[in-house]
This record gives sequence, C-alpha cells and structure tokens, in this order.
Amino acid sequence: MANVYLMMALLAVLAYLLGSVPTAVWLGKWIKGLDVREHGSGNAGATNALRVLGPRVGLVVLVIDALKGIGAVSLAHLIRLDFLMAEWFVVYQMFLGAMAILGHVFPVFASFKGGKGIATLVGIIFILFPEAFLICLAVFLTVFLTTRYVSLGSLSAAIALPIVVIWVKDITMMPKVLFAILVALFVPITHLNNIKRLINGKENRISFRR
Repeated sequence: MANVYLMMALLAVLAYLLGSVPTAVWLGKWIKGLDVREHGSGNAGATNALRVLGPRVGLVVLVIDALKGIGAVSLAHLIRLDFLMAEWFVVYQMFLGAMAILGHVFPVFASFKGGKGIATLVGIIFILFPEAFLICLAVFLTVFLTTRYVSLGSLSAAIALPIVVIWVKDITMMPKVLFAILVALFVPITHLNNIKRLINGKENRISFRR
C-alpha cells in the first residue's frame, strides 16, 4: 500500500511538471525571439500566443497545452488496478488534472508565471467528458465565431458544461458532477478582468488577419 501512495505522489509531481511546460513562452522565444508575457495581455496562454505570435503558432500552443491536460489525466491509468471503486479512480484523474493546471498557471520552468490553464482544462474535459466535450466545443465555436471573443466563448462553454453533464448526458457519478460545476465556477473567476472588459466594451476581438 505504501508503494501505491508513493506512486500516486510521484505521478502528481509528474503531472505538475507536465503542466509546467511553458509552451507559449518557449515557442515565442524560439520563433519570434520574444517573451509573450511581455506583450499583449501578458498571459502565457494560447489566446495571447495567437495575438502575439500569429494564428498558426497560437493553434500549436493550444493543441500542446490541451495535450498536457490529456497526458496528466492519462497518467492515472498507470495505477488503474489499484483503485477498487471507479469513483475514486475518477477523483484521482481529476487531482492529476488539477496538478497540471497548477503547473500551467505557476510553471516551475518559467519563473512561476504562466497562463490561466484553460487550454489544459480543455484536455482534461476531453478525457473525462468526451460526449459533453463535443457539445461544449460547439457552444464555444458558435459564440467565438459569432463575436470573435475567445473569452466569451470560453465562459459560455464552461457554464454549459454542468448543464450538459447533468441534464443532457444524465451523468450521475457525483465526482464528475461536482467537477463540472467547479469548472463553471473556475473559468469565470479566471476571467474576471475579461468580464469587466466585455461589460465596458473594451475586450479585444480576435482577428483572423495577420
């Protein structure tokens, strides 16, 4: 049992280190010779990378950051047989995902100054809620393509997640329900400044032109 706990702790550290990979920062320095945290919104995430480094690099950052979430959650399968209940396995998956988000927000490889963790959260949701993910993705794309506000699309998709999980997909596993609700709370909290700018009409739209 002690070995299981040790393995769980090591995987948690690995999930944090995986999340700490500062994709936008490293690609910005490698491709453009600049630190994205010193430009645009000052955020080391996919949206700011899109604005500062261009659509192609921004898309690469988005995919890699999402893969960090997918990879972190998937680490749980290394000790899958040690969980007697499916609920506890899911809780541990969520814990590893949270460690990856923590790493993304406070990356040890980039002076603990990272992004908001939304792209990494997308990867986590993709694994935990594959069917609900597709619906929330459709919500995001509809809002984003209509308004060109990434923040508004993210907020809409996050708020839609518990609605889809509980009422559309009828998921009853309590850890998943609580996680979906926490996502709907977490994303608006990380977007408080964006919400203020949206209300004041000062939020930046995404342009698809270079």
